[in-house]
Amino acid sequence: MSKAIGLIEYRTISTGLKAADVLIKAAEVEVLEAHPVCPGKYIILCGGRLGAVKAAVEAATTAYPEMLVDSFVLGNPHETLFTAIYGATDVGEPEALGMVETFSVAGAIVAADVAAKTADVRLIELRLARGLSGKAFVLLTGDVAAVTAAVEKALATVGPTGMGLDSAIIPRPDKKLWNTLL
Repeated sequence: MSKAIGLIEYRTISTGLKAADVLIKAAEVEVLEAHPVCPGKYIILCGGRLGAVKAAVEAATTAYPEMLVDSFVLGNPHETLFTAIYGATDVGEPEALGMVETFSVAGAIVAADVAAKTADVRLIELRLARGLSGKAFVLLTGDVAAVTAAVEKALATVGPTGMGLDSAIIPRPDKKLWNTLL
């Protein structure tokens, strides 16, 4: 796993492709994902050394600011982010359910990272704009106090950027609900 990750989200696919080229040429980073998401946006996720990721993301975001939706650079991302993105999390015994919903893919990943670093919670899933009209969300579980702390901190972090949309905390979700999620 890289020491840092960065993501750039653009309103159009064509701008996203041009930005991906700028990002790759700007610094020694690995492109982890680069593809369209709903509703015709484009995301580029890269990893590498923190300085390289910062340089690459800055080069791409400054090249096409008029089409930029959101972006981030995370040093030392939480180790469970990628298992949640790919839906490979072993939840174990589910407890309280927390959700943070965002207007952007970048916002959801930042919210998940903050939540996982704030309290003893397990990330369940990070749904990144596919089939969501460009929105994204993170689901997590843990005891009620941990889920509450994680959700509140995550929403407080992404809310000021305008990318935080809503949240939910369900103390004892019905087993039927868990069966639909897991």
